[in-house]
Amino acid sequence: MDAVLVINADLGPLHRVTVQHAIRMLCRRVAEIHEAEPDGVIGVFPVPRVVRLVRYVVTRWWLRAGPAWSRAGVLRRDDRCCAYCGGPASTIDHVLPRSRGGRNTWRNTTAACYRGAGQCSAL
Repeated sequence: MDAVLVINADLGPLHRVTVQHAIRMLCRRVAEIHEAEPDGVIGVFPVPRVVRLVRYVVTRWWLRAGPAWSRAGVLRRDDRCCAYCGGPASTIDHVLPRSRGGRNTWRNTTAACYRGAGQCSAL
């Protein structure tokens, strides 16, 4: 059985859940059936394809966080160009080293060539 689409009260898509989870949402009256299978029945409920939440859920916090940090994302952001010498980048470098409290964040990492910050020919 496929997953069930959960849409917000304003009909905006949120995520997908299993059919069992969707039935639990219907039993708790958190959601109602928006679209169902024509012939399928689970107990008193038709088999849902899409369920709509009864109350609107604010999702602005999803947009504020931005995409999660990743090594591939940093290389893509910097066009695989080394921040130190301009050559082709194959790894990342931390602006503030992790040993000194630096974290894996978008602002603390940059693309670098395999030689690293202290070894580039441009420095």
